[in-house]
Amino acid sequence: MPTPDLNLLITLDVLLAEGSVARAAQRLRLSPSAMSRTLARLRQTTGDPLLVRAGRGLVPTPRALELRGRTGQLVQDVEAVLRPAEQADLTRIARTFTLRTREGFVENFGPALVARVRAEAPGVRLCFLQKTSKESTSLRDGSVDLETGVVSRTTGPEIRSLALFRDRFVGVVRKKHTLSRGRITPARFAAGQHVSVAGLGIDAEPIAEALGQLGLEREIVATVSGYAGALALARAADLIASVPERHTGILRTGLHTFQLPFPTPEITVSLLWHPRLEADAVHRWLRGLVMGVCTAAR
Repeated sequence: MPTPDLNLLITLDVLLAEGSVARAAQRLRLSPSAMSRTLARLRQTTGDPLLVRAGRGLVPTPRALELRGRTGQLVQDVEAVLRPAEQADLTRIARTFTLRTREGFVENFGPALVARVRAEAPGVRLCFLQKTSKESTSLRDGSVDLETGVVSRTTGPEIRSLALFRDRFVGVVRKKHTLSRGRITPARFAAGQHVSVAGLGIDAEPIAEALGQLGLEREIVATVSGYAGALALARAADLIASVPERHTGILRTGLHTFQLPFPTPEITVSLLWHPRLEADAVHRWLRGLVMGVCTAAR
């Protein structure tokens, strides 16, 4: 069976509403002859005359009367599918979004984000997952709706991104550490014992490179998978942790933070999502909230 021409549905709806080839042609901005040819196609497709001559006018057949009650709604449904999505009524949305972030994001930005979501869309729930890899698989398969991180060569080429904020590395020690007092030089910094964070797009490699250019090298006595672990060790022992400043603000409470005694490049933390959600009105709203919260927290 050949695929039906759905354009005929719109013409049929107008013909049945007008009951006149001439008026239907005028409404659709077609010539009367073109409309007559389309009516002939409709008759062939439906297997029914649809409109038949009665005096000087046309009257609908029983089949046409049956279709007239259905075509209008079908055309409205098709138009609704094809038109751009309207602004979502956030007060009526019931939806859960999964966000994958590194340590520190929830602690620093989570409370404000949750408050904004609850105020504008009470039915929306946020599920935060710990980011344990740089792969884009979870964005591709839909198990994660949004992700934060540094765009790198491992980020899928189709993944969309929006810069949230720039960050820089700082040194962190406990308050009784020798580096909590006096002027810190590159040599003093390198002479201490350090804890390193395994890289997931935001790592301490720039620090090793900066020290190397000065002919210095750190002694790494421990490596951990996240910022919380690095700061926990720095809090409990005479170890130096080097972490992104904005990303770890709350996590560094009670510790001594100092500016690194040498320049390191800043990093850009971005919001990442899959292009299939680009036009989703509610997803777009949530992206705006995350951006607003991160901007306000500067």
